[in-house]
Amino acid sequence: MKVALGAAKGLAFLHSAETQVIYRDFKTSNILLDSKYNTKLSDFGLAKDGPTGDKSHVSTRVMGTYGYAAPEYIATGLSGRRAIDKNRPSGEHNLVEWAKPYLASKRKIFRILDNRLEGQYSMDVAYKAATLALRCLTTETKFRPTMDDVVTSLEQLQDSKETCSANGHKNQVSTNYG
Repeated sequence: MKVALGAAKGLAFLHSAETQVIYRDFKTSNILLDSKYNTKLSDFGLAKDGPTGDKSHVSTRVMGTYGYAAPEYIATGLSGRRAIDKNRPSGEHNLVEWAKPYLASKRKIFRILDNRLEGQYSMDVAYKAATLALRCLTTETKFRPTMDDVVTSLEQLQDSKETCSANGHKNQVSTNYG
Protein backbone atom coordinates (compact mmCIF):
# COMPACT_ATOMS: atom_id res chain seq x y z
CA MET A 1 0.00 0.00 0.00
CA LYS A 2 2.89 2.32 0.85
CA VAL A 3 4.52 1.78 -2.55
CA ALA A 4 1.24 2.31 -4.44
CA LEU A 5 0.54 5.49 -2.47
CA GLY A 6 4.05 6.85 -3.03
CA ALA A 7 3.87 6.19 -6.77
CA ALA A 8 0.39 7.77 -6.97
CA LYS A 9 1.68 10.87 -5.14
CA GLY A 10 4.50 11.13 -7.68
CA LEU A 11 2.07 10.98 -10.59
CA ALA A 12 -0.33 13.41 -8.87
CA PHE A 13 2.55 15.86 -8.49
CA LEU A 14 3.43 15.59 -12.18
CA HIS A 15 -0.22 15.97 -13.22
CA SER A 16 -0.80 19.03 -11.02
CA ALA A 17 2.39 20.91 -11.94
CA GLU A 18 2.01 24.27 -13.65
CA THR A 19 3.14 22.56 -16.81
CA GLN A 20 1.55 19.13 -16.53
CA VAL A 21 3.75 16.15 -17.29
CA ILE A 22 2.50 12.93 -18.87
CA TYR A 23 4.84 10.21 -17.62
CA ARG A 24 4.11 7.59 -20.34
CA ASP A 25 6.27 4.75 -18.95
CA PHE A 26 4.72 3.98 -15.58
CA LYS A 27 5.77 0.47 -14.57
CA THR A 28 7.21 -1.31 -11.57
CA SER A 29 10.80 -1.17 -12.82
CA ASN A 30 10.56 2.64 -12.98
CA ILE A 31 9.48 2.89 -9.34
CA LEU A 32 12.58 2.95 -7.16
CA LEU A 33 12.45 2.12 -3.45
CA ASP A 34 14.78 3.13 -0.64
CA SER A 35 15.46 0.96 2.43
CA LYS A 36 12.20 2.16 4.04
CA TYR A 37 10.12 1.51 0.90
CA ASN A 38 9.77 5.22 0.07
CA THR A 39 9.13 5.59 -3.65
CA LYS A 40 10.83 7.62 -6.34
CA LEU A 41 9.74 7.67 -9.98
CA SER A 42 12.60 7.24 -12.42
CA ASP A 43 13.30 7.27 -16.14
CA PHE A 44 11.55 10.30 -17.57
CA GLY A 45 12.85 9.58 -21.07
CA LEU A 46 9.34 9.23 -22.51
CA ALA A 47 7.70 12.01 -20.46
CA LYS A 48 5.81 14.67 -22.39
CA ASP A 49 4.34 18.05 -21.51
CA GLY A 50 0.60 17.83 -20.92
CA PRO A 51 -2.16 19.91 -22.55
CA THR A 52 -1.84 23.69 -22.34
CA GLY A 53 -4.24 26.61 -22.64
CA ASP A 54 -7.67 25.60 -23.86
CA LYS A 55 -6.45 22.27 -25.20
CA SER A 56 -7.74 19.20 -23.37
CA HIS A 57 -5.88 16.53 -25.32
CA VAL A 58 -2.29 15.83 -26.26
CA SER A 59 -1.90 14.19 -29.63
CA THR A 60 0.73 11.49 -29.37
CA ARG A 61 1.57 8.07 -30.64
CA VAL A 62 1.65 5.17 -28.21
CA MET A 63 4.88 5.22 -26.24
CA GLY A 64 6.28 3.36 -23.28
CA THR A 65 6.64 -0.24 -22.36
CA TYR A 66 3.88 -2.51 -23.64
CA GLY A 67 1.46 -3.31 -20.87
CA TYR A 68 1.98 -0.15 -18.83
CA ALA A 69 0.29 2.81 -20.51
CA ALA A 70 -3.07 4.52 -19.97
CA PRO A 71 -5.99 2.36 -21.13
CA GLU A 72 -6.82 4.64 -24.05
CA TYR A 73 -3.32 4.01 -25.41
CA ILE A 74 -2.97 0.32 -24.62
CA ALA A 75 -5.77 -1.67 -22.99
CA THR A 76 -3.51 -3.35 -20.43
CA GLY A 77 -1.01 -2.64 -17.85
CA LEU A 78 -1.62 -5.51 -10.96
CA SER A 79 -0.72 -8.82 -8.10
CA GLY A 80 2.70 -10.43 -8.16
CA ARG A 81 2.45 -11.08 -11.91
CA ARG A 82 3.97 -9.44 -14.94
CA ALA A 83 1.67 -7.21 -17.00
CA ILE A 84 2.33 -9.34 -20.08
CA ASP A 85 3.49 -12.91 -19.56
CA LYS A 86 3.47 -15.30 -22.52
CA ASN A 87 4.56 -18.14 -20.21
CA ARG A 88 1.16 -18.14 -18.46
CA PRO A 89 -1.69 -20.36 -19.67
CA SER A 90 -3.86 -19.13 -22.52
CA GLY A 91 -6.24 -16.43 -21.30
CA GLU A 92 -3.77 -15.26 -18.64
CA HIS A 93 -1.11 -13.65 -20.85
CA ASN A 94 -2.50 -10.14 -20.34
CA LEU A 95 -2.74 -9.47 -16.58
CA VAL A 96 -5.37 -6.73 -16.72
CA GLU A 97 -7.71 -8.57 -19.06
CA TRP A 98 -7.40 -11.72 -16.93
CA ALA A 99 -7.90 -9.83 -13.63
CA LYS A 100 -10.79 -7.52 -14.59
CA PRO A 101 -13.60 -10.02 -13.88
CA TYR A 102 -12.10 -10.75 -10.42
CA LEU A 103 -11.60 -7.07 -9.55
CA ALA A 104 -15.34 -6.44 -9.61
CA SER A 105 -16.29 -9.38 -7.39
CA LYS A 106 -15.90 -9.38 -3.61
CA ARG A 107 -16.22 -13.18 -3.67
CA LYS A 108 -13.52 -13.66 -6.32
CA ILE A 109 -10.97 -10.93 -5.47
CA PHE A 110 -8.76 -13.38 -3.55
CA ARG A 111 -7.98 -15.17 -6.84
CA ILE A 112 -5.81 -12.31 -8.07
CA LEU A 113 -4.04 -11.52 -4.80
CA ASP A 114 -0.40 -12.53 -4.55
CA ASN A 115 -0.15 -15.80 -2.57
CA ARG A 116 3.10 -14.56 -1.03
CA LEU A 117 1.02 -12.13 1.05
CA GLU A 118 -0.22 -15.24 2.87
CA GLY A 119 -3.51 -13.62 3.91
CA GLN A 120 -1.86 -10.71 5.74
CA TYR A 121 -4.41 -8.16 4.59
CA SER A 122 -7.98 -7.10 5.22
CA MET A 123 -10.39 -8.49 2.62
CA ASP A 124 -12.36 -5.23 2.80
CA VAL A 125 -9.25 -3.15 2.04
CA ALA A 126 -8.24 -5.54 -0.75
CA TYR A 127 -11.68 -5.22 -2.34
CA LYS A 128 -11.63 -1.41 -2.07
CA ALA A 129 -8.16 -1.33 -3.65
CA ALA A 130 -9.41 -3.62 -6.44
CA THR A 131 -12.42 -1.36 -7.02
CA LEU A 132 -10.06 1.63 -7.28
CA ALA A 133 -7.86 -0.27 -9.76
CA LEU A 134 -10.93 -1.12 -11.84
CA ARG A 135 -11.95 2.56 -11.91
CA CYS A 136 -8.43 3.45 -13.10
CA LEU A 137 -8.82 0.96 -15.96
CA THR A 138 -12.00 2.55 -17.30
CA THR A 139 -11.49 3.16 -21.01
CA GLU A 140 -13.07 6.61 -21.09
CA THR A 141 -10.84 9.23 -19.52
CA LYS A 142 -13.70 11.25 -18.02
CA PHE A 143 -14.80 8.27 -15.91
CA ARG A 144 -11.33 7.55 -14.48
CA PRO A 145 -10.31 9.12 -11.16
CA THR A 146 -7.65 11.83 -11.21
CA MET A 147 -4.35 10.95 -9.56
CA ASP A 148 -5.32 13.30 -6.70
CA ASP A 149 -8.46 11.15 -6.23
CA VAL A 150 -6.32 8.00 -6.33
CA VAL A 151 -3.98 9.44 -3.68
CA THR A 152 -6.93 10.33 -1.42
CA SER A 153 -8.46 6.86 -1.82
CA LEU A 154 -5.15 5.09 -1.13
CA GLU A 155 -4.52 7.28 1.94
CA GLN A 156 -7.95 6.32 3.28
CA LEU A 157 -7.25 2.64 2.62
CA GLN A 158 -3.85 2.85 4.29
CA ASP A 159 -5.38 4.63 7.30
CA SER A 160 -8.14 2.02 7.62
CA LYS A 161 -5.55 -0.78 7.32
CA GLU A 162 -3.36 0.79 10.04
CA THR A 163 -6.39 1.39 12.27
CA CYS A 164 -7.41 -2.25 11.90
CA SER A 165 -3.88 -3.43 12.74
CA ALA A 166 -3.56 -1.01 15.68
CA ASN A 167 -6.81 -2.30 17.17
CA GLY A 168 -5.40 -5.81 17.17
CA HIS A 169 -7.72 -7.20 14.53
CA LYS A 170 -6.27 -9.97 12.47
CA ASN A 171 -5.97 -9.21 8.81
CA GLN A 172 -6.26 -12.89 7.92
CA VAL A 173 -8.48 -13.71 5.01
CA SER A 174 -10.44 -16.85 4.40
CA THR A 175 -10.43 -18.10 0.83
CA ASN A 176 -13.21 -20.65 1.22
CA TYR A 177 -15.35 -19.20 -1.53
CA GLY A 178 -17.27 -21.14 -4.11
